This record gives sequence, structure tokens and C-alpha cells, in this order.
Amino acid sequence: MLDWLGRHRIAVGIASMVIVVAAAALYVVSTVRSERASAAAPGAAVETGLRFVDNGGGRNLVSELDPAGARTASDLACLRVYTAAGTTVCLRMSVPGAYEAAVFTGSELVRTVPLPGTPSRARVSASGRIVSWTVFVTGDSYLAPGGFSTRTGVLDLASGKLVESLEEFPTVVIEGKPDKRVNENFWGVTVAGDDNSFYATLASGEQTWLVEGDLSAQTLTTVREDAECPSLSPDETRVAYKKRAGRLGGWRLFVLDLASGVETEVPGSDGVDDQAAWLDSETLAYAKVPSGGVPTIYESAADGSGQPRELVRAGSSPSPRA
Repeated sequence: MLDWLGRHRIAVGIASMVIVVAAAALYVVSTVRSERASAAAPGAAVETGLRFVDNGGGRNLVSELDPAGARTASDLACLRVYTAAGTTVCLRMSVPGAYEAAVFTGSELVRTVPLPGTPSRARVSASGRIVSWTVFVTGDSYLAPGGFSTRTGVLDLASGKLVESLEEFPTVVIEGKPDKRVNENFWGVTVAGDDNSFYATLASGEQTWLVEGDLSAQTLTTVREDAECPSLSPDETRVAYKKRAGRLGGWRLFVLDLASGVETEVPGSDGVDDQAAWLDSETLAYAKVPSGGVPTIYESAADGSGQPRELVRAGSSPSPRA
């Protein structure tokens, strides 16, 4: 009887130890999985999906961060990318030393356009019809030998019409006066819902302006000075752009209310060098490189409240997920 009780107690003790060990193992595995998930998908609490270029590993693959925080890479490699209404523009290397804008409808390649320089900005209108891009062009600067200038192109997928450079537009009005200068540079197009009017940056000498353009009339008119890389809000009442803090200071992000002219700074955006993307009517996404770090995508409230939140480390060229 005693032997049976002893054996029973030993069996119970062993069973208890197995349960404890199993529970501990389950805890460790769950913790490791959780930590791995956090490391792989920073910004997992993001409410709006995000498409971007993953700069990790040097492959520049177009990737997505879904609302649950999962980070998924495609096999499409781009230096800049933007997607809207099923249309994607991918600025990429075509052959060593040369670049192109590849335009996709869904997964189908529908158009390629040779680019005269290094990719800088890419955009698609909300309807998916108008595609635009900006590149840096070396060697043809109007300001200094061996410097650079920009070239900004616009493609209408419906008509097939290609504007190779906004510099082709015959009418430019600067501060109320027709003023077609020989050293004009344009970049950072953002198109309104009518697929005709748009905003962009005009630079001449050491000055920059936010300009409003008309694709049909081929006109450009300055709206205000000191604004670069504009991005029109979904409701078309505001424009986000970057501008320098002082003549030699770093760039910061601002949001302009078009009706009132009130400008609001986005806190914590110091050092941004990007064309911000509206994830929704109240949230901006943009990339910058923290001191000594890698390109990182952040999100900020467009009304200037709160501080930026990291979404994707080693990422750039954000756009809302298609």
C-alpha cells in the first residue's frame, strides 16, 4: 500500500513538473515570437495600410505594411514608387546608368518612359489617370557648371499625352507677373481630383514657390513663396510641403490651409527631405534619415498635434496601400 502511494505521489509530481515546464516553454516561445514580430514590423498599430520601398538589404523591393502591422515584400524593385486607384508608377533602373518610369495597371506593365536623370519624386492622381515624376539631372544646371537641375514629367494615361518637362509650359506667372525665366526648375507634382489642376514647386535662383498649374492650358502661377514638394490633401483644402528653417537650416514639414492661408508646422519633422503622402484626411506619412541612421518612414497628425510615430525602419517613398 505504501509502495503504491509513493509511486502515485511520484507520478503526480512528475506530471506537475511537465505541466510547469510546458507552460514555461510556451511563454518563452510566445515572447520570442512577439519580439520577432515587433522587430519585423515596426509601427504595428498603424491604422492605414502603407506601400513603400524597403531599403533593407539593398534590393529596394516594393513592400506593404498592412493595418495589422505585417510587412510583405513583392518582387518589384523601385527607387521611388506610388500607387493610387490601381495605377502604380515605379521609377527604376532600366540598364546600368539609365532609368525609366514603369507604369502598371494592377500587375500589368502598360507604359515605360525613359528618364533623363536619377529618380527623386513619384506621384499618381487619386483617379489613377495622371502619373508624374521628378528626376535630378546632372551636368545641365543653370546655376553652376557640373551642378544639377530637375526635370519633371507628367503622363496622362487616358489620352496617352506625355509632358516630358514642365519647363515646356509657355506661361509662368510669378507673383502676379508673367515671368518665364531661363533658370526655372520644377519638382514634386500633386494633382487635384479633376485630373487637370495641380500643385508643384518652382525654383529660380535661391527662391522657391508653391505653384498652381493647369495641364490643359499649360500655365503655372505662384501661390506663395518658400514651399517645396507639395502634397494635396484628399479633400483638397490643404497642401502639405517642406520648407527650410532659415536660409541654411534643415527642412521641416508644414500644412497650408488654402482658404485661410494659415500655415501649421508639423512637430518633430526636422530633417524631412520627402514629398509627404496623405494616408487619410488627417494623417501624413513621410521619410527622413535620423542622425546617423537609415531612412525611416514616420506618420504625423496633419493638424500639428502630437509627435511623429515611426512606421517603417529602412523604408522610403510612402504611399497609401492600394
